[in-house]
Amino acid sequence: SACVFLRLCRMEWQPDEQGLQQVLQLLKDSQSPDTATQRAVQEKLEQLNQFPDFNNYLIFVLTSLKSEDEPTRSLSGLILKNNVKAHYQNFPPLVADFIKRECLNNIGDPSPLIRATIGILITTIASKGELQTWPELLPQLCNLLNSEDYNTCEGSFGALQKICEDSSELLDSDALNRPLNIMIPKFLQFFKHCSPKIRSHAIACVNQFIISRAQALMDNIDTFIESLFALAGDEDCEVRKNVCRALVMLLEVRIDRLIPHMHSIIQYMLQRTQDPDENVSLEACEFWLTLAEQPICKEALSGHLVQLIPILVNGMKYSEIDIILLKGDVEEEDDTVPDSEQDIKPRFHKSRTVTLQHEGGEGEEGEDDEDEDDDDDTLSDWNLRKCSAAALDVLANVFRDDLLPHLLPLLKGLLFHPDWVVKESGILVLGAIAEGCMQGMVPYLPELMPHLIQCLCDKKALVRSIACWTLSRYAHWVVGQPPDSHLKPLMTELLKRILDGNKRVQEAACSAFATLEEEACTELVPYLSFILDTLVFAFGKYQHKNLLILYDAIGTLADSVGHHLNQPEYIEKLMPPLIAKWNELKDEDKDLFPLLECLSSVATALQNGFLPYCEPVYQRCVTLVQKTLAQAMMYSQQPEQYEAPDKDFMIVALDLLSGLAEGLGAHVDQLVARSNVMTLLFQCMQDTMPEVRQSSFALLGDLTKACFPHICLSPPLGLSVSPPWVCVEMQPYVSMVLNQLVEIINRPNTPKTLLENTAITIGRLGYVCPQEVAPMLQQFIRPWCTSLRNIRDNEEKDSAFRGICMMIGVNPGGVVQDFIFFCDAVASWVTPKDDLRDMFYKVRWRESYI
Repeated sequence: SACVFLRLCRMEWQPDEQGLQQVLQLLKDSQSPDTATQRAVQEKLEQLNQFPDFNNYLIFVLTSLKSEDEPTRSLSGLILKNNVKAHYQNFPPLVADFIKRECLNNIGDPSPLIRATIGILITTIASKGELQTWPELLPQLCNLLNSEDYNTCEGSFGALQKICEDSSELLDSDALNRPLNIMIPKFLQFFKHCSPKIRSHAIACVNQFIISRAQALMDNIDTFIESLFALAGDEDCEVRKNVCRALVMLLEVRIDRLIPHMHSIIQYMLQRTQDPDENVSLEACEFWLTLAEQPICKEALSGHLVQLIPILVNGMKYSEIDIILLKGDVEEEDDTVPDSEQDIKPRFHKSRTVTLQHEGGEGEEGEDDEDEDDDDDTLSDWNLRKCSAAALDVLANVFRDDLLPHLLPLLKGLLFHPDWVVKESGILVLGAIAEGCMQGMVPYLPELMPHLIQCLCDKKALVRSIACWTLSRYAHWVVGQPPDSHLKPLMTELLKRILDGNKRVQEAACSAFATLEEEACTELVPYLSFILDTLVFAFGKYQHKNLLILYDAIGTLADSVGHHLNQPEYIEKLMPPLIAKWNELKDEDKDLFPLLECLSSVATALQNGFLPYCEPVYQRCVTLVQKTLAQAMMYSQQPEQYEAPDKDFMIVALDLLSGLAEGLGAHVDQLVARSNVMTLLFQCMQDTMPEVRQSSFALLGDLTKACFPHICLSPPLGLSVSPPWVCVEMQPYVSMVLNQLVEIINRPNTPKTLLENTAITIGRLGYVCPQEVAPMLQQFIRPWCTSLRNIRDNEEKDSAFRGICMMIGVNPGGVVQDFIFFCDAVASWVTPKDDLRDMFYKVRWRESYI
């Protein structure tokens, strides 16, 4: 029966009835929830894709088989869209032409679902390079906008909107002879169309070209702005949303054109920020965030704060749907319920060299998406509450304490309100203004702090969690007061919340405590036993997601109290659960990232207290680096057979090795001696990924301090063939390494092998970073020359001499007194490479002129 799909495509293609029934059955089966059926459908699809005119059947069902139900027809189009994405280059020309023709002929289908599917199919074909080879597409779609048939006009606009979204740069390029010059004026005409759907499409199309400042739009900018103003009072919420979006983007790129109308625009946005449709109010609220970044913000908004601040504050309340989704009115503990995998967002390693930002509960209310903590996927999206809070935050940083006269009268009523939803929003307001209005809030904090700490015990979990976040925003002030007044009560209550029965509160408390740790540092030392008891207890209580945050709290504690953690009683509490998790996780488990980061901080803090645990930890780190390098090598040689490795495994392992080197000091010497870590390190230093190189050089610096002889006795720094960026990354470590190298090369009775390796390493350092090494030339040139005059010609000697020649080029005066020794060393060469010989000649020529 498969042979029916071998039918040759003709201009008037018609489906074979038997083939059509097979395709329809396949489409029905594909809507089945049964896994086995789905698998069979997938296999059948792969078989049918071998036949060129299978795609003709799919477009036929989508556009012509009106007897079928709309979901089946649409599904046929979506399968065809996937085929276009994957195999379009293999479609025979007749098949491709048939599909394109059918799309344009049926763009006005009576069904909105079918029109939208055809639009998606058109833009997918266009994105496969077909805008250039389908010259009739844009003119025909633009002409169809003039159709008196609503469906044709709307379908064409829907397709054009998708093309504008997917191919905006191409539409404004010479490659297509700049069709925007015709399209933009055409779109502007439809701003006045009687159909709100058409008006909305027209604005959405033009909006795609604001940020890129497309010339065709800039040429019509005044008409565009006037047309937007004419739509300000539109009854359709989608039109209002697109008008707001346009004004927000224009504020960013053409504020000069908005300034004359700024008072009216602000008044309009004040109304729209209160729009009953949340999509509109959210879009309007973005206006305040964008305006806050403009130099004119203070001048433009000063007279409107009295209206704006209450509107933003009102927008910071949880909506009814939020409360339902977050189970805000349901008092139940959920900490025994395992997390589903989708609850746990992907985590990306942050290098040791980057300062970690600990944002709790509300995660700066949208300032850093990675730290958002919403329990429900529907709330992890940007919403009016988050946008209002973020706007208040940035405006507090613009107006500082001038914001408070408009806010304080509201704040007291909010914070002590009997309705928990209102009280919760007041606590959020207090947290949002913490950074910008701190100075003006100081007189009120002694009274507010006990109230906020009391809110940590509120019966509503959402109040407890937001109180954690807001208190963390004032941690700096708390730590500046006498410990017994606020620090001790806050720490005590936060530790209780870390063991809360609600997972959301646990997360907020853990994040807030990490912030407090950073601020308090050694102020926490007297309470270490109590803190560790709580954090270790949490190991047995936490589900998967919060466990990852607990690692961060422990690592931050170690960073904050440092060597004070190195006490036998603390080590006995902390290390067994950490090592148990370490042994539990497989090498491929990404939960290793936060655990390795945590252990890195702990190892640095514990110093020799980490010795009993160091060997297996060290060996596993070396193994992780080795495995990742091997995977990278296999991938580079056979990319079609092997997957690219996740280099974060290597980065966290290098960072933990740095932590071990820093904490253990000279004790790490034996571990380095018994491993190939230096060879691996030099490979990592030349990796293409900047973060890998950064961690490699950091480890080099730590090993230089901890066990310097191994730096010299290992294969010398493999930098003679390094890319130019290595120089930039070596610079911070050059002086640290160089001072010790110079001291060794000048030391009497230094073993011959160590002298030679030291000289080669200095030469290679000079090759990579001549500007940094050359100033010290005079301090090592004589022993350098005598060390290398007796070794055979080889690659290491070659790279070292290239380095010394480059250093002499930078600092010729540094070799003058010992030039005879340099000549003697050069004379030891039997057959230098031609380009190296040229370097010797240049040095000789330069010296003759000194």
